[in-house]
Amino acid sequence: MATLRDIQKRIKAVENTKKITKAMKMVAASKLRKVQSRMMDLRPYADKMHDVLISLAKGADRESHPLLSLRPRKTVEVVVVTSDRGLCGAFNTNILKAAQGAIDNYKKEGFEISISTVGKKARDYFKRRDVAVRHSWTDISGSVRFSSAEEIANDIKENYMNETIDEVNVVYNAFKSMVAQTVTTAKLLPLSPPEEEGEEEASAESAADFIYEPSMEAIFDRLIPRNVDIQIYRALLESSAAEEAARMSAMENATQSCTEMVETLTLQYNKARQASITGELMDIVGGVEALKG
Repeated sequence: MATLRDIQKRIKAVENTKKITKAMKMVAASKLRKVQSRMMDLRPYADKMHDVLISLAKGADRESHPLLSLRPRKTVEVVVVTSDRGLCGAFNTNILKAAQGAIDNYKKEGFEISISTVGKKARDYFKRRDVAVRHSWTDISGSVRFSSAEEIANDIKENYMNETIDEVNVVYNAFKSMVAQTVTTAKLLPLSPPEEEGEEEASAESAADFIYEPSMEAIFDRLIPRNVDIQIYRALLESSAAEEAARMSAMENATQSCTEMVETLTLQYNKARQASITGELMDIVGGVEALKG
């Protein structure tokens, strides 16, 4: 049975843990406010840029730009975006489970798989399973910079244009609310999926609605590579915001658990102390009765 001193030590340890989890929640809240503001500012720009380029690409010659070219899929690249740190609930587990499911499905369809990771958790996950990772980036989730997105995007664009990979999909957690994150799989390259039957004529007609200035080639050379940068940057910001929200929720739950544990231990301490006092009183009474006898 635990002594009073043991229970006191446990109460103190839990209270110290509670201070840590409460501080981590406050830090996560501060980081979330900053990254959420950047993410919300980028969302409309990223969405509109992607939609416009999809519309332009439908009426364009697929050979007009290397990033528009459609070729038989042989190698599919899966870019998995996780965090560098833990203590954020099921944030990383959900991403890795979705990424593994997508990879297994591609393998069943007969495609070769290329894997790139962003974040230490994804890198370590595949490393433990002896899965080859083509490229890995770390130390990004804490402070997302556009230069980091450009570095990742440049590597992807280079390998796509060299025909090392034929399709690129990004798996990340999209921020929905303070308590909800959605695992998202976004097709990054090629820019749009192959046209379905019956859409070719509609696409040709829609191309007449656009006037290119100075030229289609100049616009595509400028905007299509930039769109890849922006979509990667968006995925990093979304993932970072979702991570901090998940960490806030996890630390709040941990703090609440610490509070409940302290209450339970305090009750246990009071019972043990009462039992100790009662035992001492019984000894005193027994001694007095013995003296009387």
